[in-house]
Amino acid sequence: MAPYESENPSADEADDVRVGRRKAARYVVPVAVVGVAAATIGLVPALADSGDPDLPKITAQQLVEKIAKSDTQQLSGTVKISTDLGLPDLGGLADSFAPGAAGKGGDSSADPSSKLMELASGTHTLRVAADGPDKGKVSLLDKAAEYSVIHNGEDVWAYDSKSNEVYHSTAPEGSKKSGAHEDVHGTPQELAEEALKAVDDTTSVTVDGTAQVAGRDAYRLVVKPKQSGSTVGAITIAVDAKTGTPLKFTLTPSSGGAAVVDAGFTQVDFARPAAKTFDFTPPKGAKVTEEGAGEGAGAEGPKSLPGSGSVHKGDDDFAKGPDGLKTIGEGWNTIAHFDTGGQGLPSESSGNSDVSGFLNSLGDQVSGKFGSGTVFSTRLVNALITDDGQVYAGAVTKEALVKAADAAAK
Repeated sequence: MAPYESENPSADEADDVRVGRRKAARYVVPVAVVGVAAATIGLVPALADSGDPDLPKITAQQLVEKIAKSDTQQLSGTVKISTDLGLPDLGGLADSFAPGAAGKGGDSSADPSSKLMELASGTHTLRVAADGPDKGKVSLLDKAAEYSVIHNGEDVWAYDSKSNEVYHSTAPEGSKKSGAHEDVHGTPQELAEEALKAVDDTTSVTVDGTAQVAGRDAYRLVVKPKQSGSTVGAITIAVDAKTGTPLKFTLTPSSGGAAVVDAGFTQVDFARPAAKTFDFTPPKGAKVTEEGAGEGAGAEGPKSLPGSGSVHKGDDDFAKGPDGLKTIGEGWNTIAHFDTGGQGLPSESSGNSDVSGFLNSLGDQVSGKFGSGTVFSTRLVNALITDDGQVYAGAVTKEALVKAADAAAK
């Protein structure tokens, strides 16, 4: 049993944990950082902690409440990002699917959505700063170049120093009033929020000792699925003992090995950043692209910040599928299912032998009562595409997907 965990938690305490989780999901994030970071990164990561500080004992419910009561509005620091999804190396192929690959006249290398692909793997360093709900800055450091997203009031600016291009958009309506971008992801704080949203009867929440992150004493909150079949092993959130701010987020897979996502501060300061931190004027000679200046499908600009998981206008048919998007199972074992209308993967019989061979090399061939299909795997999310166009996807094992497909075929 983990330290500080009640051996027989009462029903009231369990309810308190869930209530605290909902409050944390609402209040945990310094929103200026979250709103800007989400425009820059899809996943974030971490750093080594050192030492086990001697802190007063605390229960899981008390620690969740501490996060919920946290009201960090100002901070600055450095975040180290490491992501290992186990994705295959597709070389230049991935670039062809990235936003802007079509070469429309309004595309810009500074468009935040174009940065998501490169942050899906490897290790990166970010500088972050926040001052309340409407001022934030995130800078992605890459050797001699720098990419920054600055949120200042109603304006969101993105600047790519390598190409000397600027992308300008308007902050989502209501962001200043609510102080939160509830549909975006990125920083350790936002990742912690998403993890706490998953807390229910299928989840174990405990306190597992202490750590020191970025020179600050912290408690370790551990969130684990109670169910078997999930690819998620555990989520560990290092919570600042003084402010209740999540400083580090680590997601380890049930298969073991290195973390899939390791996100955290290597240096953090809770003092108010200098006002000039959030000032931005396009450099002389820079190409400036306004949101919505593209052509065709991109003319209206994004409906939500990248990484939000929201369905954009024009994507409805894909998201719903002809028979609509459905879910199977509950909790951590939830599987999304939709029917593409018989559009399975290209096959040799259809004359697409080269494409078929390439796709098959990326996945595992499976069969069952549902027929046959291909499972495409990462260390976190797996997807089964059957030959008759059924799609099953979730943070579950390959065996769980096949079982779900068999059950649906009855």
